[in-house]
Amino acid sequence: MTKFLVSRFLSSIVSVLGATIAIFTLVQFHNDPRELFVPDSGFGITQEQWDRLGERLGFNDPLYIQYLKWIGNVLRGDLGVSLARDRPVTDLIRGKIGATVQLAVGGWIFAILLGIPTGVVAAVKRGTVWDYIARGAAILGQGAPPFVTGLVLIWIFSVWLDDTPFQLPSGGRSPTFKFEEYILPCVALGWGAAAGLMRLTRSAMLEVLDSEYVRLARAKGVGWNKVIYKHALRNALIAPITSALLIFANWLNGALVVEIVFAWPGIGFDALFRAVNDNDFPLLLGTVFIFILIFLVFATLADVAYTLIDPRVRLG
Repeated sequence: MTKFLVSRFLSSIVSVLGATIAIFTLVQFHNDPRELFVPDSGFGITQEQWDRLGERLGFNDPLYIQYLKWIGNVLRGDLGVSLARDRPVTDLIRGKIGATVQLAVGGWIFAILLGIPTGVVAAVKRGTVWDYIARGAAILGQGAPPFVTGLVLIWIFSVWLDDTPFQLPSGGRSPTFKFEEYILPCVALGWGAAAGLMRLTRSAMLEVLDSEYVRLARAKGVGWNKVIYKHALRNALIAPITSALLIFANWLNGALVVEIVFAWPGIGFDALFRAVNDNDFPLLLGTVFIFILIFLVFATLADVAYTLIDPRVRLG
């Protein structure tokens, strides 16, 4: 385990450096960030003033010097200052990531509770009406984009059911926790993931249920429920758990479409989306850096989870 963690840590460093170098290089091909301060591309400003602005922002140095300065500041916990908002990037991300975490956790719980049990039922009851219903729901969930699901949910529960006990807020997030505000965004976010988990779980369960050791357990008189939940399900969970952890990591990086549809003040909409629009490269780089770290952490957790689910798996 120690050898694996050290190896993963070293490879993660390479991944972070490679990804940040790529993003740092690509943002240079966009408009000059100084145009954020002088929208008319230098109109009304002298070349000397333009150069001084570049010197203050660090744009006059060679690209590799700019990157080395940035990565050095990152190692000290400084992600820079947002050009558009004139605030530390760390503060902006800290202020928005809480809303994204809450949305991601809610959507993930919904996806897990719907997708995995439904996949088990579809596998155990294969060929029955329950199997067809589960597969139909999975096709619908995977075929409908999250923004379509979100808009349909808003129309049903905020417009059509207006002035009824079933009415739900169409968007926004209050400073204080209100459960009803989370229902529609979490369902819209988790519906597609639940469909994917259902199909993965069903496929894995069918493969395990047809294996020799399950047939042997049944021949020895082991109860059907014990075979399903103790033997079959545990061995079938590797693929769904991997997918679920990576889905959660992706949502922690900002569920951009859902956040836009429901006016959710998360990191995807209020940080990444606006950073791209404003060419606010310090905020863009800082956000991408956090995204990379989150993804690498959850990819490692997925690998470690294999050994907990299936003792036959060894990390090395």
